[in-house]
Amino acid sequence: MFETLLNPVFSPLLKIPPLAGIAIISFLISFIITIVYKYMTDQTMMKDLKEQQKEFQKKMKEHSKDPEKLMKVQKQAMEVNMKYMTQSFKPTLITFLPIIIIFGWLNGNLAYAPIMPGQDFTTTVMFNEGYTGNISITVPEGVTLVSESTTKITDGKAQFTLKAEEGDYLVRYNYDDKQYDKELTITKEQRYAPAQKFFTKEPVKEITSGNPKLIALNLFGWKIGWLGTYIIFSLIFSFGLRKVLNIY
Repeated sequence: MFETLLNPVFSPLLKIPPLAGIAIISFLISFIITIVYKYMTDQTMMKDLKEQQKEFQKKMKEHSKDPEKLMKVQKQAMEVNMKYMTQSFKPTLITFLPIIIIFGWLNGNLAYAPIMPGQDFTTTVMFNEGYTGNISITVPEGVTLVSESTTKITDGKAQFTLKAEEGDYLVRYNYDDKQYDKELTITKEQRYAPAQKFFTKEPVKEITSGNPKLIALNLFGWKIGWLGTYIIFSLIFSFGLRKVLNIY
């Protein structure tokens, strides 16, 4: 559903570097949130509440050595803070669902890097506790097995190494007369089949396709994925937009 709704709008961003795409989406979301906040709150009241908060902070410093007066000021400050938060909560409710939908799209398209054609990669089958023995894999034309087609389950998991030509495939795993399918996408584009597939009430708990996690931002050796990158950009954009639009 997320793909159908958002692909026409956001899919062009997958053709540019992930960092730029995340920056654009972060700016759009920050701009929408800021505009909704501006027109869904009484800015005159919010400005007054902000000024009251600053005044109470000064008074708390002045009365830091007088517990009785300090408690009285803190109580008044809490009432003002609660009023400010209540007003801020209204626009948050309106923007919450659209943001969650966009996050779903980002997680489905920018959480992992694609598996490249001809690149060796590992697919892993995770088992629920207590299952042992061997598991085999069957691959379609276009996919090549680098490891053996049958492997032993060790420490609750089994791994196979593959490589493939560009395309979309369905890989099949066979265990104890049961079959488990996993979609696989091999491409140079920023696109991938779901990197994880979960199973319930089955010996197999999870199958992963081996997509490497996407590093959108390398900040002084700190490798950051899409979510951390989005948070950094959104903080910068939100602060800047609030300053420019005089929002309290």
